[in-house]
Amino acid sequence: MSTLFDLSFLVTVPFWALMIFAPTWRWTRAIISSPWIVLVPLVVWAIVAVPVLGAMWSLVTSPSLDAITEATADPAVLTALWAQIIAWDLFLGRWVYLDSRERDIHPLLMGPLLVGTILLSPIVFPIYLMVCEVARLGTSPVPQASSVST
Repeated sequence: MSTLFDLSFLVTVPFWALMIFAPTWRWTRAIISSPWIVLVPLVVWAIVAVPVLGAMWSLVTSPSLDAITEATADPAVLTALWAQIIAWDLFLGRWVYLDSRERDIHPLLMGPLLVGTILLSPIVFPIYLMVCEVARLGTSPVPQASSVST
């Protein structure tokens, strides 16, 4: 199970590396544009989740802190949850990358934000949204004072 736990992240590393270290390479955008890249960690999820689907189903249909705490003591359940988190982070990172390229946000700013998305996406995603807002304000046309002819 430890190998699958590790594999759930390792299979995403090439995609993260492209977004962080080669953001302007034409193949990066072509590869990352496909939503199918998140399928890779989800395959790991499926391998470990199918045998414990009953336990996981009860967690999502009747969630409680005690039940989740108890279930995560099972390495298969914990590995499935980890693979799901990794897939979600990659999906979110993919969106952030594509959005930042559309907005032409500099890759030197985006590199650390994408690393942060891997590590702490709930903190970094709102920071990225603030960066977008600042970028939007910086590119907004400034209204000109209307001249009144007399």
